[in-house]
Amino acid sequence: MKKLRFLSLTVATVATAFLASCGGASKEETVEETTVEIVEGTPVEAPKTVVDIAVGSSDHTTLVAAVTAAGLVETLSGTGPFTIFAPTNTAFAALPAGTVDNLLKPESKDQLTSVLTYHVVAGNVMAADLSDGQVVTTLNGQELTVSIKDGKVMINGATVTAADLAGSNGVIHVVDAVLLPK
Repeated sequence: MKKLRFLSLTVATVATAFLASCGGASKEETVEETTVEIVEGTPVEAPKTVVDIAVGSSDHTTLVAAVTAAGLVETLSGTGPFTIFAPTNTAFAALPAGTVDNLLKPESKDQLTSVLTYHVVAGNVMAADLSDGQVVTTLNGQELTVSIKDGKVMINGATVTAADLAGSNGVIHVVDAVLLPK
């Protein structure tokens, strides 16, 4: 026990002497600390495309099914911008019996694509940009005519029931009828 106490005292004396000799020639050291703060919260959502807006609408399930059947989801999710005159489920239901079912068949894909692209105009056309008598060219190459009467905007006779639903790649105007190309 005495040897252990002597050894501890010797180590303590040497350590003190060492520290004292280093103290005179020591440099001041600066230690920088970097703190990273992790903030938890709601993840940032990507802006919704015109397709995302339609998918999120319970009034446009038939339109979404048609866009999917025609293979236009990827195109209409692209950079655009696109202006879509989007018929509601009720508008599709007003077509003659069997029309929608026939259009959704794989062998009718070209006809379905023609009908759907007749509802799409290149560019970001807001309601305020439309004027009475204006003619706009659709993606299928045919034209639509705008009419405005008593504050009501119509596209080829279909009434715009909701306007300016803006997405990251365009805008949607909801219409109450399906527009059929010539």
